[in-house]
Amino acid sequence: MTVKERVVTFKAGGRLAEALERLPNKSEFIRRAVELALSGACPLCSGSGHLSSEQQQHLHEFLLNHSLAKCNECHALHFVCQHQDGPAAEEGA
Repeated sequence: MTVKERVVTFKAGGRLAEALERLPNKSEFIRRAVELALSGACPLCSGSGHLSSEQQQHLHEFLLNHSLAKCNECHALHFVCQHQDGPAAEEGA
């Protein structure tokens, strides 16, 4: 099934609008920026930054056996399973 393209508009402040006008292909730039932002959205809150009370309860239960740790190599935060065997669980890598 082919998805039809649709025109989507949004309001932009003066500086943003001026910067977009200087781009050779602002539609492609905006399309790629939005796709990139959506692909990195939190899978739990879908990028809203807010969890429902039900989601908060599920997260609380998840965190009983998982913790946040900083990777020793890239310094990114990630979840670590407390039941995991091996050096990654011990070091928080």
